[in-house]
Amino acid sequence: MTAYAIANLHNPHFHPEVAEYIERIQATLDPFGGRFLVHGTAHEVREGSWPGAVVVIGFPGIEAARDWYESPAYDEIRPLRSRHIDGDVILVDGVPAGYEPAATAAHLRAAATDAEASSQGALPE
Repeated sequence: MTAYAIANLHNPHFHPEVAEYIERIQATLDPFGGRFLVHGTAHEVREGSWPGAVVVIGFPGIEAARDWYESPAYDEIRPLRSRHIDGDVILVDGVPAGYEPAATAAHLRAAATDAEASSQGALPE
């Protein structure tokens, strides 16, 4: 299942070390099957706030994403960005092929019904 590294970079601005980071990052991604999906493009905020820039990198799976983020090669270049740009970075699994949101809704409804019955002293069926 595809996984993603998603970054919200709050104050992106140019610094020579940031340029070096950008030049070197692909070599850290290649061994883990990582590739940029979103990088340096404008985004439209439709709800809430999302200051700064968005970066999305796809990986073949969450283990590959973790292994990349924790790799010595990425550990070596991460400070080139983090010394100059604040941000949040998350690793997240995608959904499997054939994912059905309606099935998730049904599970949520059933769990809520069970929890309500439990809080009223009834046993779930």
